[in-house]
Amino acid sequence: QVQLVESGGGLVQPGGSLSVSCAVSGLTLDDYTIAWFRQAPGKEREGVSCSSSSDGMTYYGDSVKGRFTMSRDNAKNTVYLQMNILKPEDTAVYYCAVYRYFRRNPYNNWPKPTLYGYWGQGTQVTVSS
Repeated sequence: QVQLVESGGGLVQPGGSLSVSCAVSGLTLDDYTIAWFRQAPGKEREGVSCSSSSDGMTYYGDSVKGRFTMSRDNAKNTVYLQMNILKPEDTAVYYCAVYRYFRRNPYNNWPKPTLYGYWGQGTQVTVSS
């Protein structure tokens, strides 16, 4: 049984930093591409970042490029999202998700939520003064 558990969300002031993590069980993370998504109230789920298992590539959405850094620790089966220079518009529930296909890279399709077969329950990140 595959499980993804996010943690580390919370309240932070604009310009601050926060790190969230996602612990994966039930599969070997090294074999799968994994991504971070977020969803704000009334908005569609948005791809934030993606780490490919097959070639080590990491992708970022335009709205977070240069501010967020995704990393993975395959030994711990855990991925992280370091978020810096946070803005109120970063407020959302953040989810991690595992790509459906074994050892494949989604390339430019990585932000499509339908390509991911396993999801965590999400962690709330609120950026506000």
